[in-house]
Amino acid sequence: MTSCFSAQTLVFPPRFHRRGSPASPPRKFRRILCSSLSSFTGESNAAPAPSDLVSTKKTKGQRWSQTFCDILDDAVDRHFTRYPLHPSVDPALLLVGNFAPVDELPPTPCPIVRGSIPECLRGGAYIRNGPNPRQHPRGPYHLFDGDGMLHSLLLPGGGADASHAVLCSRYSRTSSPVVSRSFSLRGVHGIARLVLGMLRFLAERMNRTEGMGPANTSVSFFWNNIFVLGETDQPFTVYLSPEDGDLLSTERRDLGGKLVKGGSVHHKQDPVTGELFAVNYSLVPPFLTYYCFDSSGNEKLEVPIASVLQPSIFHDFAVTKHYAIFPETQLVMDPLGMAFCDGSFIRCDTRKTSRVGVLSRYAASGSEITWFDVPGFNPLHICNAWEEGDDGGVVVLVGSSSVNLQHFVERMELGHGHIEMVRIDLKTRIVTRTLLSVMSLGFGGVNPAYQGRKSRYAYAAISDFPPKIQGVAKLDLEVAAQRRDCVVVRREFGPGCFCGESFFVPRGEGKDLDEDDGYLLTFVQDENEEKSKFVVMDAKSPELEVIAEVELPRRVPYGFHGVFVSQSDLKRQQKR
Repeated sequence: MTSCFSAQTLVFPPRFHRRGSPASPPRKFRRILCSSLSSFTGESNAAPAPSDLVSTKKTKGQRWSQTFCDILDDAVDRHFTRYPLHPSVDPALLLVGNFAPVDELPPTPCPIVRGSIPECLRGGAYIRNGPNPRQHPRGPYHLFDGDGMLHSLLLPGGGADASHAVLCSRYSRTSSPVVSRSFSLRGVHGIARLVLGMLRFLAERMNRTEGMGPANTSVSFFWNNIFVLGETDQPFTVYLSPEDGDLLSTERRDLGGKLVKGGSVHHKQDPVTGELFAVNYSLVPPFLTYYCFDSSGNEKLEVPIASVLQPSIFHDFAVTKHYAIFPETQLVMDPLGMAFCDGSFIRCDTRKTSRVGVLSRYAASGSEITWFDVPGFNPLHICNAWEEGDDGGVVVLVGSSSVNLQHFVERMELGHGHIEMVRIDLKTRIVTRTLLSVMSLGFGGVNPAYQGRKSRYAYAAISDFPPKIQGVAKLDLEVAAQRRDCVVVRREFGPGCFCGESFFVPRGEGKDLDEDDGYLLTFVQDENEEKSKFVVMDAKSPELEVIAEVELPRRVPYGFHGVFVSQSDLKRQQKR
């Protein structure tokens, strides 16, 4: 692996209401069963709050089923849970501080206390997803588990309300999920939870259109809809009102009737063609399936990839002009190890060699894929990928690789990462790895207009104290050729202040704009004052200057991925 740095490092609340009818249920029972198997298990007995806006009446049979499952739930907790719980899955230790859940929040005005909102952001909304358990979990709980909650901030569009934004927090799905835990499954207790989750799904939730998973990981905008994504279920759509900032509806969607088993939460949309690309990964063969949809949502490709030989986590992937790229890491699903070796359901297989698969973007068969071994390369998030050379014979992949993946589940505080560049010569099969910075960096993204095309800049989360993020770093990828540290500027928010993943928004749509001419958006939590704020940073400025700041009426818990939806896109939403 090539090193690239210099000696001097640069410096239990109300439920989410909905409107409209649910999507039609899946047709094939085999796929439903596969979905339930691959979706694991968790809590599902949260009682509806008095302020629910949707009728939660159940039939007599459903009430009996729920009571029976609740009795089994208590039995599992009493007889199969080992106490004391491991610190990595003890909710009493995890759900504290800004990791503790909050109630839903109706649209609430928020003052702009610093600067002004840039023109390209006005009238748009920043939306971030993350886990927020409705009830205190019984038994083991992991920070990656829990019911998804969306925190949206509708920015002022000008006029009389130009001094205020609107914060709204709603659960990302109407009902409590049948399954909300996967990373905490271990040993006999994990098997019992898995079986109980399937039983709840089959006996209690006969309306399968409500889904199974917590939808707690990411949020994206495509096909004129805001999609809420989780790896253990189909996507959900929500509607954000451009008038008052409320999240009004949720509906389970299957992306053309195909994505019935969940999968990667990082779908890729080509900024030029509008095509959407997605993957499913599963506990049963085929362990990986690749999809392509046209700009209208019609399926163009469904490609099972049989050369993936074991159930593996494909959290992210990449698509370039001619190729789809699949990093297969050492992170695997191991139900047999959980059952017979008292292991974790999701674990790091240290005997497995990490590899990267390169497939033609419009491949007719998964047999066309070519695999390249890249030992130790475990990217959970991809910043970008592109092709180089006159014939596009070199594929370049930039991602955040986990250094201590074996600690990913049970010792997150040890799970540091680095941004790396991997160059794959498709003809010679020579693979070159370049470390872009010695800093501990995670997540990572680029200007969306450069998705799948060569980009110069990337933006990553500074994470010296995982799982918390204390700032954002800007990387100049062209510096990699000079064997120097690619971090050219960093922005931290002070002692006791932590932020989320930043999202880049270009200043406009003109071709004459520089690649880094735009803004970085994120929520920041001041743990000293127990206050949250929304910040806008100038991505082109020498110090990632904060040019606007919104004071939030309450704290926003730490979460995962977010997106900015422009005012014009909000107006184009399909209201159901």
